Amino acid sequence: MSLAMFSWGIAWTNAKIVNQFLNYYNLTFLRFFIGFITLIPFLVIKKPKLNLDIKILINIIIVSILFFFYNICFFMGTDYGDAGKGGVFVTTTNPLITFILVSLISKKITMNQIFNISLGVVGGLLIMDVFKMGFDPILSSENRYFILCSVIWGVMTVIMKYGQNKFDSILYIALCYLFTSIISFMYVDLSEFNTAIFSNSTFLVNFFFVSAGAMSFGTSIYIYSIPIIGPVKASVFIFMVPFIAISFASIFLGEVITYNIIVGGVLSLLSIYLVNKNN
Repeated sequence: MSLAMFSWGIAWTNAKIVNQFLNYYNLTFLRFFIGFITLIPFLVIKKPKLNLDIKILINIIIVSILFFFYNICFFMGTDYGDAGKGGVFVTTTNPLITFILVSLISKKITMNQIFNISLGVVGGLLIMDVFKMGFDPILSSENRYFILCSVIWGVMTVIMKYGQNKFDSILYIALCYLFTSIISFMYVDLSEFNTAIFSNSTFLVNFFFVSAGAMSFGTSIYIYSIPIIGPVKASVFIFMVPFIAISFASIFLGEVITYNIIVGGVLSLLSIYLVNKNN
């Protein structure tokens, strides 16, 4: 999980770079298609039973649709906005959203938990610079995409837990990747694919980390762990991502690390720690 989170952290910078080469739909298709292909050897070795009933199928379809929208928002947000800022905001607010959803489903939430969650909300607002700039930054295009990323991933985390209760996790992940590939292929622009792109070392290196690294390895490990350790504890591992994301964005993209991002990130991480300490 720790290595998986590292792959997520650098993916925000990688996404910013690969946006220069292909449109968001093409990038999403390639990302999930490669993710599916890399899981085939594990399916061949493990040979899981395809006991796919209608409930699991619906669950997989819903997750695949959410995967599609998340990745479009992910690529658009990193294209229009700061990759480091997006990485900090999404990965510090997502665990809180996951916890809120789980609490609402189980109908168990205390005043102490509400206070801890509020710390995370304040942290997210600080990252968005709301207290200095007002709420206008939240309505800006790049920030809207980052907010959608956080909410979509939180919803997905909870849904994925129920989809894997009585179904093989590796097969579940592979089918989610396959279905997302099919959905995104409907929007693919084949004219963009050419030998110049696929022979460009900058694109190949950065897309490798976005797809094989963050998707095939990172996301697969994350999904696999959800039914084992639970959605809340799994999401807590995301606390490693924010400062990896902003560090790489600062080094490779020259993005400025401002005090509000640091303080907001620390507050959100403290919130995650307190929520899980008392959970």
